[in-house]
Amino acid sequence: MNRLLRSAALLLLAATLRADGPGDNNPVKVRPVPPPGIAVPEDTRKELAAELKNLADDISRVRAAQAGKPALRHLPDVQVFHEAVRTALEHGEFFDAKEFAQAKKLMAMGRERAGHLAQGKTPWLAAPGLVPRGYASAIDGSIQPYGLVVPAGFVPGGAHRYRLDLWCHGRGEKLSEVSFLNQVANSPGQFTPPGAIVLHLYGRYCNANKFAGEVDAFEAMADLRKDYPVDDNRVVIRGFSMGGAACWQFAVHYPGFWCAAAPGAGFAETPEFLKVFQKEEIKPNAWERKLLGWYDCTDWAANLAMLPTVAYSGENDSQKQAADIMEKAAAANGLRLTHIIGPKTGHSYHPAAKAEVNARIDAIVAWGREKAPAMVRFTTRTLRYADCRWVRVTGLKTHWEPGHVLASYESDQPLMEVDCRGITGLEFRFAPGEAPVSLCARTVTVRFREGEVKTQVEVPGAMTDRSWTASFHKNAEGHWHPGEPKGDSPRKKPGLQGPIDDAFCSSFIVVRPTGKAAHPKVQEWVDAELARFLKEWRRQFRGNARVVDDANLTDADIASHNLVVWGDPAGNSVLARVKDKLGFEWSKETLALSGKPLPAAGHVPALVRPNPLNPGKYIVVNSGPTYREYDYLNNARQIPRLPDWAVIDISVAPDARRPGGIAAAGFYDERWNMPKGE
Repeated sequence: MNRLLRSAALLLLAATLRADGPGDNNPVKVRPVPPPGIAVPEDTRKELAAELKNLADDISRVRAAQAGKPALRHLPDVQVFHEAVRTALEHGEFFDAKEFAQAKKLMAMGRERAGHLAQGKTPWLAAPGLVPRGYASAIDGSIQPYGLVVPAGFVPGGAHRYRLDLWCHGRGEKLSEVSFLNQVANSPGQFTPPGAIVLHLYGRYCNANKFAGEVDAFEAMADLRKDYPVDDNRVVIRGFSMGGAACWQFAVHYPGFWCAAAPGAGFAETPEFLKVFQKEEIKPNAWERKLLGWYDCTDWAANLAMLPTVAYSGENDSQKQAADIMEKAAAANGLRLTHIIGPKTGHSYHPAAKAEVNARIDAIVAWGREKAPAMVRFTTRTLRYADCRWVRVTGLKTHWEPGHVLASYESDQPLMEVDCRGITGLEFRFAPGEAPVSLCARTVTVRFREGEVKTQVEVPGAMTDRSWTASFHKNAEGHWHPGEPKGDSPRKKPGLQGPIDDAFCSSFIVVRPTGKAAHPKVQEWVDAELARFLKEWRRQFRGNARVVDDANLTDADIASHNLVVWGDPAGNSVLARVKDKLGFEWSKETLALSGKPLPAAGHVPALVRPNPLNPGKYIVVNSGPTYREYDYLNNARQIPRLPDWAVIDISVAPDARRPGGIAAAGFYDERWNMPKGE
């Protein structure tokens, strides 16, 4: 018996090390994520393929029967089952024999829904309990799953608006769409507040809800809001383990969106967590140090002043480190973090502590989110995260350096006080009914202060519907003026600020070269890296990227999508059209992106900037998401690995960390120009 127990313990230890930990610190020997699936018996494969065809035929019948009718928008609620099983079967992503039966049940659910939908009926939308659903993502057009727990007594079309709790799941390298849909069809999860809708996020697999996984939360919410009335002032973000890490970043990046946050365990930043949990000391280069500021929540801890937050950790859990370091970061900003600790508990919720977390969150929800707080305190390092309640940051002095704003209005006079640092553009926005009476005046005085520099600006007051919008910009002398800054050159602005990875957080299309690059080695690198990008986008972000040949790119494509263009001007006609508008010399002989001419035969550019063919969208050249296979092994490693631009030395072979040698890299300035000296 003791021998069996020892063997079991060793197996458990091996499984733990395989999941993450020091065993995954060798970038030369990187195991695949997700891992290879099990063999599918031939008779099972035939059964699944036959049912997939039947479900595909059902989907075609629904399209025909409901063409042009409102019910067709619910087709993703059927397609999600087909896509889940098709993906698992085609790509070898069944990880347990019990998933074969699960796949059959999911397809049966899909066929049942298809039968109803062909008649224009959607009975699952009126059902309480567990409701697996799907939506079509704007990012790549893929069908993404999510799960709902709908409270008893739910009445479609009723006047009551429901509390909504979002749940971010933990790390699961084998969490395929089949596995996830089976879970949300059979388990309500750990938290089901009475009378609340719970949204279980897939988050595009196993990325701690970062990048496209972050956008998934907002796309899923937008989809469910079409069918379920949600109380905007009672939306809670929660998660545990990897999901706790996701909860932290949602909390600090969107502090004005949520009513409350309840992160459990997980990680809150990269360097210290990897040192403690992974026994790995990272050595970031200059641009990586700045880009750590995207998901290092410690850099954003001041934003917890705007969001009631209840953290949880087990006393004996190594992931208690996340809340501990956030507690220190909060204290450095004058805040005291509420941190509930489960006594003598490892990586799980202690029952009494869980009850206390629930009681505190429920009390916060009872109050609800304050509609138009008299004061907004907000910190940001990138215009990707520009909003907090009625404040929007529209310009930063320098991206990835902190920008702070403290704005308040007086209740008895038309006066606003604004204290800011590192910010060059602001907008104040009150929706109809939100502006306080004090701002309903002929003019409102806005007093700006940044250190010793003070500016007073007069702007028109609120409208009679109590809406109010006012924008401001800072000039080169440090004085504030009403309105937008003058000048025709593009500026970094919310949604168009880089770095490369940001372009894959909104709709994109890949533009594939049909010609040959000027140099064979460049062509070889482009072919390999493009193929890798398409493969890894499916594996890591669970979608199929839209792809078009350069000759077939349409004006509609340019208007609708970020362009991800591969190759060089000799081989890709789109690059030939725009090469003179990218801000650097790129000829058959020379690549001078970094200011230093380099031989084009051995170097390629990787960059993001406004698209010269449509400045409201990005163009990306020769890059996909910038973290690679080594980073899949621990979610804290999944951070941007390249800035706005880089020059890749293709004489260095790509590996699990880099697409080649990095000859130079950096950030554009706030006007998308190369900074002086680079």
